[in-house]
Amino acid sequence: MSFPPMSRRKVLRSFAGIGAVALGAVACGPRATPSGPASPSSKASGRRFGAEWDSHTRTFMSWPALESVWGDQLPAVREDIARVARAVAEYEPVVLMARPEQQDAAQRACGSQVEVIPLMVDDLWARDTVPLFVEDSGRLLGVDLNFSGWGNKQEHRNDAQVGRLLLDKYDIPRTKAPLVAEGGSFETDGEGTLLITESSVVNKNRNPGKSRDQIEAEIKSSLGIEKVLWLAGVRGKDITDAHVDSIARFTAPGVVLVDRAFPDSPPDVWSRAADQARTVLKDATDARGKSLEVVDLPQPDLDKITGRGDAFVSTYANFYVANGAVFMPRFGDAEADDRAKGILQDHFPQRDIVQVKIDTIASGGGGIHCSTHDQPGKPAK
Repeated sequence: MSFPPMSRRKVLRSFAGIGAVALGAVACGPRATPSGPASPSSKASGRRFGAEWDSHTRTFMSWPALESVWGDQLPAVREDIARVARAVAEYEPVVLMARPEQQDAAQRACGSQVEVIPLMVDDLWARDTVPLFVEDSGRLLGVDLNFSGWGNKQEHRNDAQVGRLLLDKYDIPRTKAPLVAEGGSFETDGEGTLLITESSVVNKNRNPGKSRDQIEAEIKSSLGIEKVLWLAGVRGKDITDAHVDSIARFTAPGVVLVDRAFPDSPPDVWSRAADQARTVLKDATDARGKSLEVVDLPQPDLDKITGRGDAFVSTYANFYVANGAVFMPRFGDAEADDRAKGILQDHFPQRDIVQVKIDTIASGGGGIHCSTHDQPGKPAK
C-alpha cells in the first residue's frame, strides 16, 4: 500500500474514509469533564506511570526514513532531528533508531555523543511509537500501545514493531495495552493523575465500539492511574486527533501549563480546544483531591516566526523535560521565545532551559516532545 505525503496537522480526506470532522471537541458538554474517583483496580495494579521530570536512563529518538511522508523536506527535518539529539545528549544518553542503510548517515549528522542503533523505523515520532514505561512492583515495564499510524493515516509497518523490537533489545519486559493509543496522548503528574484528550482515544479510528468509561478503566489498569482528567481535544483536524502534549502539560503535581493563542489571533479549533481545556482544569482536582494551578503559556506572533506552513505547530507546550534541562522550540519571535523561556524557568528552576530551532519538525505538525521519548531510571553509563 502506498501513502501520499501528509503532515501531522492535516488529515487525508481520501485515506481510510476518514474526513475532516468539525470540532466535536469543544461541544462535548458533560463528557469533557474530569472523571470520578479512582477505581480500586487502578490502585491495586501495583504500577506507577512516572512524571517526565523523574530521572531518565536515556532518551529514545527516531530518524525520519520516508520521502513519501516528508517529500523535499526530508533533509531539513533530519537536520532538525540531529539538532535536537545533539542538544539532549549534552544532558543525558540519547539512543536514535535508524534503518540499517541510513545508520551511518544518521550517525554522521548526530555526532559521536548520540548512539545510533539499527532498527527499522518509518518516521521520527518516537513519543508515539516507543512504549510507555511504568514501574511495576519495582521493575521497569514497557506498555506497548499498539501503534496504528494514528488510526491508519500513515505508513507504519515498521513503526508498529518498534515497541516489541526496542524492548527486546534492552531486555525490558513488555505488555500489550488493551487499547490503541500513542504516547503523545498521555500526560501525568507522576502521582496518579492523567491528562488526556478524548478526541485522540475515544475515537473509532483507534478504539471502535469502546466507550470512554471502558477506555478509562483500561488506562487505569495498564498504567496504575488513579484519576483521569478528560479534555475534549479536536477530532479530524490533524493526524493525531489533538494529542494533549501540545495543549496542556504538568510541570509539577498540581501545576499545569496550558497553551494560549497569541493575543488578537482569530479564534480557531485549536485555540477553542485550549480554552476548553483551561476551563476544565480550573475546576478540576487531581488524584490527591487538590485543585490545580493553571498557568498560561502564550504562543508567538505568527507574523514574526521563522517557520511556515499550514500545519505549523507554534505551541511552546510541546517541550521536553530531560535530566538537568528542559528543551523548548525557538520560533524566531524573540519576545515570545524569551517569555516562554522565562515561564519554563520559573517552573523548572533547577534545570537549564535550552531553546532549539525546529522549524521543519513544527511545519510537519509536531515538536520536540513528539520526537523524544524518555526511559525512566538512573542514567545509563
